[in-house]
Amino acid sequence: MAATVSINPASPPIGVLLAVEHLKDSVPVQVQEGKNTGLKVNGDVTFTTVPSICRYLARLAPGKHLYGTSNLEATEVDHWLEFSVGRLGCPADFADAVQYLNQVLGPRTFLIGHSATLADFAVWGALRGNNVWLNLLDRGKAPPHVARWFRFLEEQAEFKAVAMALPAKPEASKSETRKQDQGKFVELPGAEMEKVVTRFPPEASGFLHVGHAKAALLNQYYQHAFQGKLIMRFDDTNPAKESAEFEKVILEDISMLDIKPDIFTHTSDHFDRIQGYAEKLIRDGLAYVDNTDPEVMKQEREQKVDSRNRTNTVEKNLAMWEEMKKGSEVGQRCCLRAKIDMQSPNGCMRDPTIYRCKTESHVRTGTKYKVYPTYDFACPIVDSVEGVTHALRTTEYHDRDDQFNWFIGKLGLRPVHIWEYSRLNLQNTVMSKRKLTWFVEQGLVDGWDDPRFPTVRGVMRRGMTVEGLKQFIVAQGGSRAVVVMEWDKIWAFNKKVIDPVAPRFNALQRDGAVLVNLPGVKDEMKEVPKHPKNPDVGQKEVWYSSRVYIDGQDAATLTEGEVVTFINWGNVIVKKINKNKSGAVESIDAQLNLENTDYKKTAKLTWLADTPKAPFTPTVVTHFDHIISKGVLAKEDEFKNFVNKDTKMETVMLGDPCLAQLKKGDIIQLQRRGYYICDVPYEPPSRYSCQPTPCVLFHIPDGHQKEMPTAGSKAKSKKADKVEKAASKKELPSPKEEVSPSFSPADELALSDKVAAQGDSVRQLKGRKADKAEVDAAVKSLLALKAEYKALTGKDWKPGATAPTPAAPAASSAGADAVNEKIGKDWKPGATAPTPAAPAASSAGADAVNEKIKAQGDKVRQLKTAKAEKAEVDAAVKALLALKAEYKALTGKDWKPGATAPTPAAPAASSAGADAVNEKIKAQGDKVRQLKTAKAEKALTGKDWKPGAHTPAAPTAPASSPADVDAVNDKIKTQGEKVRQLKTAKAEKVQVDAEVKVLLALKADYKNLTGKDWKPPKEDGKKKQEGKNQEKASQETSGGSSPEAEKLKAQIEEQGNTVRQLKGSGADKAQVDAEVKQLLALKEQFKSLTGEDVTPAGGKKGKKEQKKEKEQKKEKEQKKDQPKKAAKEAAKPEGAMPGPKKVTRLGLEAKKEENLSDWYSQVITKSEMIEYYDVSGCYILRPTSYSIWEKIKDFFDAEIKKMGVDNVYFPIFVSKAALEREKDHIADFAPEVAWVTKSGDTDLAEPIAIRPTSETVMYPAYAKWIKSHRDLPIKYNQWNNVVRWEFKHPQPFLRTREFLWQEGHSAFATKDEADKEVLAILELYARVYEDLMAIPVIRGRKTEKEKFAGGDYTTTVEVYISASGRAIQGATSHHLGQNFSKMFEIVFEDPEKPGEKKFVWQNSWGITTRTIGVMVMVHGDNKGLVMPPVVARDQVVVIPCGITANLSEEDKARLLQKCQEYRKALRDAGVRATDDLRDNYSPGWKFNHWELKGTPIRMEVGPRDMKQNQFVAVRRDTGEKLTLAEGKAAEKVKEMLDTIQTDLYSRAKKNQDDHMVAIDTWGDFCSNLDKGMIIQAPYCGAIPCEDKIKKDSARDQDIEPGAPSMGAKGLCIPFKPLRELQPGTKCVCEGCDCDAKFYTLFGRSY
Repeated sequence: MAATVSINPASPPIGVLLAVEHLKDSVPVQVQEGKNTGLKVNGDVTFTTVPSICRYLARLAPGKHLYGTSNLEATEVDHWLEFSVGRLGCPADFADAVQYLNQVLGPRTFLIGHSATLADFAVWGALRGNNVWLNLLDRGKAPPHVARWFRFLEEQAEFKAVAMALPAKPEASKSETRKQDQGKFVELPGAEMEKVVTRFPPEASGFLHVGHAKAALLNQYYQHAFQGKLIMRFDDTNPAKESAEFEKVILEDISMLDIKPDIFTHTSDHFDRIQGYAEKLIRDGLAYVDNTDPEVMKQEREQKVDSRNRTNTVEKNLAMWEEMKKGSEVGQRCCLRAKIDMQSPNGCMRDPTIYRCKTESHVRTGTKYKVYPTYDFACPIVDSVEGVTHALRTTEYHDRDDQFNWFIGKLGLRPVHIWEYSRLNLQNTVMSKRKLTWFVEQGLVDGWDDPRFPTVRGVMRRGMTVEGLKQFIVAQGGSRAVVVMEWDKIWAFNKKVIDPVAPRFNALQRDGAVLVNLPGVKDEMKEVPKHPKNPDVGQKEVWYSSRVYIDGQDAATLTEGEVVTFINWGNVIVKKINKNKSGAVESIDAQLNLENTDYKKTAKLTWLADTPKAPFTPTVVTHFDHIISKGVLAKEDEFKNFVNKDTKMETVMLGDPCLAQLKKGDIIQLQRRGYYICDVPYEPPSRYSCQPTPCVLFHIPDGHQKEMPTAGSKAKSKKADKVEKAASKKELPSPKEEVSPSFSPADELALSDKVAAQGDSVRQLKGRKADKAEVDAAVKSLLALKAEYKALTGKDWKPGATAPTPAAPAASSAGADAVNEKIGKDWKPGATAPTPAAPAASSAGADAVNEKIKAQGDKVRQLKTAKAEKAEVDAAVKALLALKAEYKALTGKDWKPGATAPTPAAPAASSAGADAVNEKIKAQGDKVRQLKTAKAEKALTGKDWKPGAHTPAAPTAPASSPADVDAVNDKIKTQGEKVRQLKTAKAEKVQVDAEVKVLLALKADYKNLTGKDWKPPKEDGKKKQEGKNQEKASQETSGGSSPEAEKLKAQIEEQGNTVRQLKGSGADKAQVDAEVKQLLALKEQFKSLTGEDVTPAGGKKGKKEQKKEKEQKKEKEQKKDQPKKAAKEAAKPEGAMPGPKKVTRLGLEAKKEENLSDWYSQVITKSEMIEYYDVSGCYILRPTSYSIWEKIKDFFDAEIKKMGVDNVYFPIFVSKAALEREKDHIADFAPEVAWVTKSGDTDLAEPIAIRPTSETVMYPAYAKWIKSHRDLPIKYNQWNNVVRWEFKHPQPFLRTREFLWQEGHSAFATKDEADKEVLAILELYARVYEDLMAIPVIRGRKTEKEKFAGGDYTTTVEVYISASGRAIQGATSHHLGQNFSKMFEIVFEDPEKPGEKKFVWQNSWGITTRTIGVMVMVHGDNKGLVMPPVVARDQVVVIPCGITANLSEEDKARLLQKCQEYRKALRDAGVRATDDLRDNYSPGWKFNHWELKGTPIRMEVGPRDMKQNQFVAVRRDTGEKLTLAEGKAAEKVKEMLDTIQTDLYSRAKKNQDDHMVAIDTWGDFCSNLDKGMIIQAPYCGAIPCEDKIKKDSARDQDIEPGAPSMGAKGLCIPFKPLRELQPGTKCVCEGCDCDAKFYTLFGRSY
């Protein structure tokens, strides 16, 4: 049969040409050029599409088998023909289509059968004509199987012939091959070219926002992709909200977005038709009129209760319908409801309202109608009537899809395909028109086009371009992911558009601008490019002058002699910086250095010339903040509670003269400040106001989290710290240059106290690792106070600074010594009294005020220590300052600590009285110095006072007397002894430091007296012998024979025995320290009485003590002369060399009950469980801890394999797109992800995430593997690691940035199967804790608030930690329902309904290395770990004892051999045993070491035990010692291990039970919570109630040191509550009147 094929040479149908070439010997087909492709048959029939032409040609020659050899192959050919023009021809689906093709071609040479068919022709032709494919092929990026198949066919004869006739392979354009930032657009089901009709149906009740823009652009995309039509339809079904003005605005916005609909309609065009369909439903008994109260109706629908009107007759319904149509009073109380299914689980199907009565006038129909359809009823009717083929709806309408299709079916209308896409949500804003209207009505914004609004008009007024907005929307694609997008991304797209074309200008902040004088510069103008990289933007005028201004912030960073770069000018040398009295820069003298063109390391500054030829343009720049303070509002959040009030910030600027030429809407860049859009152009002064209109610029965000710098530069910022340090080192002016202060010393003292208090506040914040913002705010306040102090005093604040006092002339030493306390001068530490002077007031009045000051000072200190309210502290300080002022008025002097009131002039006082007072002052001064670090003021001599110093005599006086030197020498010795005693007793560091400071001050005083450093006295041989003889004589004559001395000696000996017993028994450190302290006090008392140190029994020190003393002395000298060497020696391992007794610090220094955080940290490090790593939040798991994880893994892995679970492994890396898919779909899931951005030194094209969880990695594979119900169930588990950077305070095991876990992911055909597995897995987790770790758990279901965000429900095992009074989540097993299967399209064919797809039911479950941390906190004690035997790495350690110098080598060898035999016997019996045969550690050291590691049983074996064929077994958990026979070692040890495991569990269970209570009232709730209890309380299940419970139960004090205060949260709903819930029991939440649904476990939690 003759046929003619017409082809368009511009786009030839390659598949058709291949078919013609293949059939040329069998079928005569003519080929000719034409405008369109087509196959004309005998002038009557014409085929126009490639598939239809190919099918016809193949049927002309059936013997060629181009259509396959069977019906099945023919069906496959049809599939590939549609594929070639469908998915393969759709740009959005091309990549996925090629991957699918690659999978199919893996094992094949041809697509169908063993030779080329129409399938090969069509698909090969589609690829040959696709530029993207050709580009992939050329670059070697094509999928391998497709590339192999394509090149193979390319070499076949007919393919070669056709390829030679085709035009050369076109160059793939960048726009085609690099669709940057374009999202994925899904294929529309049932879509055909030129037949697709979409619609965009906005409601004209407000302005369009960016979410509407996405909907409009998405509909337009499919309109263009399928060459179809787009209907623009206004949904005007609610007359109360419609506005003609909004319609006009929406049409303008649509035009602005370059969207061109083919048809414009209104829903109101079809009101008559819709009303007719409603009446049809009434007559068919499928709708009824209901006059139920709206609130009652709502409750009935929620409770699935039929309305009383549901059974009305048709006649009654029609009569009530007529009342509605009239708008009568009766009709206004009615609505029309569809009679669908009140028992449906889908709330949208429970008889929805389809018509309501409204008497308002409609914007188009006026008062013609009194009843109006709902959108849900009108939409399917109008879509069907107007010919819409595909209704694109956001996923929030998903539940209404069944309703949509029900109306279509019952009314007999043409079906419409529904395709869902995600609604676009933006953070820190609202998208609801109702909420946006509220903002407008409240006056919180300027209108619908306010720059803070997400409306199209709003974002464009703020600087968004149409192109930027379109690029952003296109980047989102047609994904179904529910996106909560940050604003940064949309503005980042916009920056790409504006950055290449925005002209650059300068502007300076008016307040603080600093003048720079550049002598020799003439006023002139030059033209420079507006854009340094784009000359097409044009030229601008830049004026130069000898007077230029720069930003004050820039000026503050400059230093004299520095070279800086003025942008668009050149380098400048800073010659002189002129500052005012407060230190602020007033002006700068500089010099041009244009010859220097090195700009690499200079600060880049913006500037403006001050010249009358080009005046500054008055400018105001405006920055905006978000209208909502919370990033993502939860469903239960009331948006009004999160409204940002102050969101508009204006700054007055000195503008570039060129800014006067800007027009409204012009976009520019202010250099080093950012992008701006002109909202109000500059206007010259008005003749009415004589004031110019400033140029108003709105800041345009650019997608960066931080603002662009406004001062300094990158180079400057690096120098900032150095500049600040250099400034702090500047010397203060000499005393001669100082001017008497014009301020009150009381003011300075008060301000100094504020600085010190603020400094303490900063240190506390840093110590508890507070948020950076909080710390920065406190530091800012501190710097402000220091600046205020400097402005007041003229000097920098220093720690311990005190107010200055007037200078006084030097006084004679003699007079001062006599009447120190009676002069009109403040007493100074160490001073002697100067010459008497007449006082200004009576002593009695001043004494009274002095006492009041002391009392008030104590009160202030108590308030500060107790952290009282600031107002209370300020009031007390104010009273103190008033008393000090009164004292000054009485005495004429400032009050100083320890001062006494002056007395009237009198003869010199007795030396004894002055000395007594002087000693009291010194003692009190010592006490004050221990508590404070303040430095004393200069004494009368003008020299710094030192502890113990005497006032030097006048110049004519002789040198210090030997008696003075001896007195200071004695004090140094006494103080040195005191320091040594404190160190020996391990006193607090603060106390030791205070005493060391006193000692150093005494030594400095000694140097002032003698002119040389103090050294321990050295005696010559003669003096030594004399000393020995004298000592011997003293001993012979006295010998401590005093009854008091003998009594003290006996007490010392008895106390010494007590201390030794306590140390030997391993008593608590606090108890030992107390007894040691008492012993030292007795020794000091003995020395004071006898003048000598106490000696052991026998009257003199033994050789051992003498040797020890000698070594200590030698070590002390070495430490003094060689501190570095001493430090190195101290770092050597214990026992490495003989010497003084060392403190090994092997044991724990923190107690569990006193400081849980420090205790935990010490336990896990000293027990060798972990080692810290140089990446914060990551830790090295040592064998002790990893072996526990291995035990858990072995147990759990064996159990899940019994359930049919297989182990798999998926990659650690996740693509950005895959990860964001999960982030978008799971509410509240926003992991802090670690990203890989580089490969070596090369940046990756796209960052790759390290998995924070594996759903996005595993579930796409599940979707591929599951096709039929026969593929189910899938039960996979993987043991792996994950990385989460989602916290600030890592804690080993409990919260780490990388952790080990197992994660199981299963899929089932039915929910029942999934439910059973959830509980089975949870029981395994409970067994891990109870059977392996000996830890009791509480099984239960998580509350709605605490459940896994992507699941239907979560089950959990919770553990109680008594040491902190907090609970911790042990492990969870989640039922995910069908949430993820719908997200990832994991479906299978329904075996009962062939052809229909069903979503699988999924579970996920996991347990982590957190279990190890829980075990440590539950069982550990103040000696270290307590290991449950089942998971202990070593269950028994064998330690040899009794190896002394007297033990022969043979006996020693036999003892060690016996230990090894015990170890082997125990191992043979299945006990994990080890031995510790190290000879460089004593048995006591080993006992402590293995106790710290928590080994359950310590086996002690000594020579005596060997002889008696026995050993001693010591339990770690109780310390109990048992002597057991050697023959029953294995048997008895195994029994002990079982007993220890049982006892550990029993103790933990009792502890948990004792701390878990059931209550019914809020008062009981709070009181028990504060006792560290976990509480079972009645709870209604509402999330707001749980939030309120957590908020109201929070307390100010810390729960434990280092832990933040917190309220109680819902831990779980126990499967077995402590008591049954009685009917009528109310929710425990205060203010909630709802009945409780269940008892819920509440508590503070980790």
